[in-house]
Amino acid sequence: MVVGAVVLGGVTRLTESGLSMVDWHLIKEMKPPSTLPEWEAEFQKYQQFPEFKILNHDMTLNEFKFIWYMEYSHRMWGRAVGLAYILPAVYFWRKGWMSRSLKLQVVGLCGFVCFQGLLGWFMVKSGLEEKQDSHDIPRVSQYRLAAHLGSALLLYCASLWTGLSLLLPPNKMPNTRQMMLFRQFARGTGGLVFITALSGAFVAGLDAGLVYNSFPKMGARWVPDDLLAFSPALRNFFENPTTVQFDHRILGIASVTAVTVLYALSRRMALTRRTRVAVSSLLAMVYMQAALGIGTLLLYVPTPVAATHQSGSLVLLSMSVWLIHELRRLPK
Repeated sequence: MVVGAVVLGGVTRLTESGLSMVDWHLIKEMKPPSTLPEWEAEFQKYQQFPEFKILNHDMTLNEFKFIWYMEYSHRMWGRAVGLAYILPAVYFWRKGWMSRSLKLQVVGLCGFVCFQGLLGWFMVKSGLEEKQDSHDIPRVSQYRLAAHLGSALLLYCASLWTGLSLLLPPNKMPNTRQMMLFRQFARGTGGLVFITALSGAFVAGLDAGLVYNSFPKMGARWVPDDLLAFSPALRNFFENPTTVQFDHRILGIASVTAVTVLYALSRRMALTRRTRVAVSSLLAMVYMQAALGIGTLLLYVPTPVAATHQSGSLVLLSMSVWLIHELRRLPK
């Protein structure tokens, strides 16, 4: 369900639907408008905010309904995720089916889910703020978008790790120096995959996928002229669409390289069958994800391909977590 929330959030962003619901109520907004007067009242609220005034001033009520239902679906799915964590946790806790350590993990995960919902509204608010003397396209803060995506990815990774620990019997790995170095390299590769996925939030937040739609060069150059156009230079890495796209390319190439090296090293290691499947799956997925990223760029970010690319980052991250879990060192 967390995967569904992340994917649906990505589609909501791609269809520019995230600012269609201009207020937040935990219970009240669960019932959508059902009559024409209710829809007109909702539309009038939307018309008071910058996105309508600057970008969608000619939008019809039917067009508004589409983007409203996209954001509504994302919010309702988020509430369903919360219930999917909290209700089983309460039931299993009362039955006494959880160990003390598992209780702590579950409490942490449930708290993280609630925090994620609040962070989502904090992100949306940034796109509803009126900016004086600005005619830029209204969008949410890329910093808050990255925080929202990053926390969702952490929640997913923590949930996946907990599930794997409960379902899969641990592997007995030899504690040799070679295995220790391989384990550390796998962790570093997993961290690189995570950072690459997180950098995608800045690409989405700044619409950076639309500035240079060519590969491997950016336009006619390997390094574009406007890479460091902003001052101070540090701003470019988070606010300059050219630099943000360039960074995402470099991180993607680095991820492909790291996974390829990891696979090559694994061929010389004495690994269990399950671990070899995890390494091979990671290799196949990283090349598929790279192809999806290049395709998204060359095709000028069509929503189906871009959404598949965003979903692919979760699959790739899952493979990384699975491999790291397989290689974990058991306590003596």
